[in-house]
Amino acid sequence: MLFATTPDGVKLSYQLRGDGAPLVLLQGQANDHHWWDSVRADFAAAYRTITFDYRGAGDSDKPDEPYTTRGFAADVVAVLDELGVRQAHVYGTSMGGRVAQWLAADHPERVGALVLGCSSPGGAHGLERSNEVRLSLAQPDRAAAERALLELMYTPAWLATHPGPHHTVGDPRMPAYARRRHLKASAGHDSWDALPAITAPTLVLHGTDDVFNPAANAPLLAGRIPTAELRMIEGARHAYFEEFREVASPVVLDFLAAYG
Repeated sequence: MLFATTPDGVKLSYQLRGDGAPLVLLQGQANDHHWWDSVRADFAAAYRTITFDYRGAGDSDKPDEPYTTRGFAADVVAVLDELGVRQAHVYGTSMGGRVAQWLAADHPERVGALVLGCSSPGGAHGLERSNEVRLSLAQPDRAAAERALLELMYTPAWLATHPGPHHTVGDPRMPAYARRRHLKASAGHDSWDALPAITAPTLVLHGTDDVFNPAANAPLLAGRIPTAELRMIEGARHAYFEEFREVASPVVLDFLAAYG
């Protein structure tokens, strides 16, 4: 097991797979690196993929203190420093896209090309999920709430033929306090004022049928980042990168290939 240590002493577990130019893959809220298991081979065939477990998740330390998406971005830098990687391409999905926004804004020299998947600028300018979606996830019947989350991630037709396990619905090893810390970090994200400063070539990806992180956030991001291209994946929900892998992975790979 490999670890990097942050300036504040937190040990972060990280994982490497593949060879080539470095590519950082950043997963969603309250998830560990297994989020990428189903598609990682697509990227590891061409790149040295770097994942890590956010503080609070996976095999990383879990301090009971406030987390922020900007702080998670600083943790990415600690991992890159441990590896001696000066610059990497970055692909972040869901909360990982929020982390990637700060990484590109605060540490532009560390980011080659940037891909923001199913993400949002957050804050007053971001479009929040509806009350109906919130209530579906907060219902007291745990099994029903879990089913609701799965149907926000994937279409029912895909779920019917892919019974799981699903690695995109949360790290089961996380303590409750860490889950709450992750939720607050994602909910507190607001990068609107920083987005115009992003200089990395950027691709914004989103599923047209995503209501978990509403699809209307994609054009908001693309319109705010000067270099951004926008690509919507028809019929996809939040986990577009997995269910629509045959569309999404080639789009990302073609984009990254233009930048080495």
